Amino acid sequence: MKLLKDIILNRNFLLILSVVLGLVAGDLAHYLKEYTFYALAIVMTFSTTGINIKDLFPLKDTIKPMIMGSLLNYVIFGTVITSLAYFLMPTSELFLGFVIIAATPPGVAIIPFSGILHGDLKYGVIGTLGAFLASLLFAPLILNIFSELDGGINSFDLVIVMAKLVILPIILSRILLFKPIKTRVEKVRGKVINLGFAIIIFTAIGLNRQVFFSDIETLALVTLVLFLSVFGLGFVHRKFCKMINLNPKVAITQNLLLTIKSSGFAVVTALTLFGEEAAIPSAILSILIVAYLLFLSTKGKPKNVS
Repeated sequence: MKLLKDIILNRNFLLILSVVLGLVAGDLAHYLKEYTFYALAIVMTFSTTGINIKDLFPLKDTIKPMIMGSLLNYVIFGTVITSLAYFLMPTSELFLGFVIIAATPPGVAIIPFSGILHGDLKYGVIGTLGAFLASLLFAPLILNIFSELDGGINSFDLVIVMAKLVILPIILSRILLFKPIKTRVEKVRGKVINLGFAIIIFTAIGLNRQVFFSDIETLALVTLVLFLSVFGLGFVHRKFCKMINLNPKVAITQNLLLTIKSSGFAVVTALTLFGEEAAIPSAILSILIVAYLLFLSTKGKPKNVS
């Protein structure tokens, strides 16, 4: 019974299940659409309990990782994905879906996978937190850059969304770390995050399931842009790090900071600001991110990492 429960609550299983159910029973997604924002707020709150503020000290050691986290996650990744989307996307709504991805904070999965993949865990925590905080600047900035392309972009709306889904969850997560409840939170954190994530992906897939059945060309183009932005950019970064002999642990964590976005955040933000079609790239991104993390996990322990 415990084994069955563990399988059901496994993130990869839930992701696959949410995609399948979205395709099969997508009509139910319309009933959940209004609740995805709250589901993400809960997921973000529990996810950010993994960020330890103590890792920010001494402050002089945090500046470089925070800057690099922001540079990799927004400037480099954002430039690549929006450039590809600009030339390949057939509609403005789909393009705006990629703009939202570019403006989205990094995925909190960067932190545990920095440890799993033998990267620099502290670098991952600091870089992720730095990029999270930088999202309050970069997200409106990225939207403003593209505001002339689509009059529907309202950066102020995104600022409100960011405040609710970044600042407030970080504050609430500190409360969840108080000793009386910290142990209980740690026991259920993974389950809450996985279930909330599954609800969000089910909704995004369900609302757009006609694309998966009838518009194969659009699906292929979206997947191509995301594959090049995640797998392609990750490959180039790994080759570059070897060429400059970067510390292997730091290289691993930087690769995660470069390629891993919070797909759940992107889905909900796209639905909130631009509608169902704009959420298609984010829904597919969630699948590719899991595939990329599994791919990195199969590469084994890098050389020169003790």
